Order: sequence, then structure tokens, then C-alpha cells
Amino acid sequence: MLESFYDNGIRNGIINNFNRLDSRNDVGDLWENYLASERVKKQNYQKIKTNNYFWRTYDQQELDWLEEKASTLAGFEFKWNENKKTKIPTAFAKAYPEATFEVINKSNYLDFIM
Repeated sequence: MLESFYDNGIRNGIINNFNRLDSRNDVGDLWENYLASERVKKQNYQKIKTNNYFWRTYDQQELDWLEEKASTLAGFEFKWNENKKTKIPTAFAKAYPEATFEVINKSNYLDFIM
């Protein structure tokens, strides 16, 4: 994935790809970038104090978004395709049993960014 941009149009310009979503192979990357940038905007607008991270192990288990607020930890996985079964990575659940986990997709993303 390319670096995160606040505007996917700039990203598309850099890689020179303005094709429709149904003919792109990077829809997942665009979706992740959109959700991350909009979440940061929400945090700023609503003055939510949080530390944001990406989480990945050496064997490539990963979470797209991790938030640390005070003493709580929340993990999020971003999925464009709602039909894909997604569960919390085993290593994350073991390391952080108190953390919450949620899948963000097209049916629930507005709650995440607004």
C-alpha cells in the first residue's frame, strides 16, 4: 500500500489511475486509506485524544487500525468486501485479551468516521 493520503485523488494522480472501482485492483487499499484519513479527521474535529497504530507480526498477522485511548485498546479491520469472514488475529487476541475488535465495512463505516 502507498503511504496514507488525506485525499485519495492525490494518490490516484501519483499512480496515474483514475479508473472506476469495478476495474481496479487496489480497491482495498483505497478503502483502507479513506477510512484511516476520515477517522483521523473525526478524532481531530471531535477532539478525541487517541494514539493510532497499524499492527503486524513477523508472520504477517495484521490489523488495519489500532486505537489506544487512556488504558483501552481497540482493533479494527477494514473490509471492502462484506462477504469475507474476518476474525481477530490470534496473536493479537493472545497479546491483548482486553482489547476490543471490530470489522469496519460498507454497512457500518459511517459510525466509524462520523
